[in-house]
Amino acid sequence: MSRKTGRPSYLLAPPARTSRPTTRLLLGAAAVALSAGLLGGLIGYSVGRPSQAEAGIAQLQEAEAERDVQQIIELTDLAHRTGGELSPILAAIRQASDAGRPPEAAQVRQWQQTMRKLTEQFADPPSGTTATNVARGGLRSAVAQAALAVDALALPAAATGTGEQLALVARQAALAVTMWSVAATQLDQINIDAGQGHQHVHLDTGGADGAFAPDGTPEGHND
Repeated sequence: MSRKTGRPSYLLAPPARTSRPTTRLLLGAAAVALSAGLLGGLIGYSVGRPSQAEAGIAQLQEAEAERDVQQIIELTDLAHRTGGELSPILAAIRQASDAGRPPEAAQVRQWQQTMRKLTEQFADPPSGTTATNVARGGLRSAVAQAALAVDALALPAAATGTGEQLALVARQAALAVTMWSVAATQLDQINIDAGQGHQHVHLDTGGADGAFAPDGTPEGHND
């Protein structure tokens, strides 16, 4: 009886081997992951990037802000110069009323020339933001009111010098001071908002009933 033998080796099933990813599979997975990351980044950039309209609006807003700051600086300088010429006139009108004696006619004519010049400086205002326009409009109205007071002082009735007529002119001058003080307070605030710090352009006329006075903060300082 012949001895049993095992099955030939070529018929035997190969031994099981532990499965592991090949280098090719690893490279493929890495490529897929990289592509997904790039795609996600592009999608996120496209979603987060402002549209052309939004970018245009942002540029307009930035340009408007820069323009407004420049207008505030120029208006503040104009207010300082105007106030320097306006204050002595309004103070003299008040003093004349207190003394009950009208100023000389030649002096009044000189004031009229000054007031025409000051009025012309506000004749063609640029367009700005609402806050800046309010300050400019208030200063312009105060100058116009002061010009009316000077013109009233030049009338023959005022030149002859009754106490009531001089008092009426002084009231007009005081109203101009009050109007200017409101605009000056507004101008002070927009200077602070624009980063320029406090700027006090209030008139130096000895005060007027109802007029706003400047605060005690040094110029150029922010609150």
